[in-house]
Amino acid sequence: MLIKVIFKDGKRGEVESYELDNLIHSQKIIKFQRSGKWVTIGVDPIRERREDYLEIPKREKYSKSKRKRK
Repeated sequence: MLIKVIFKDGKRGEVESYELDNLIHSQKIIKFQRSGKWVTIGVDPIRERREDYLEIPKREKYSKSKRKRK
């Protein structure tokens, strides 16, 4: 999916959605279009970096002693 962006030098372009996070965090873009509206980096709320969500919490090991007995 292509997303419209405005780079720091004022040039407009389109980038793949998977590139957006890196462009935001490397400060190469100043705006991008979301749902037909322009989002200004540093002014409007944006999503957190996707890597932050990839951490999977470890499960607690299940022990037979924790079972309820009838």
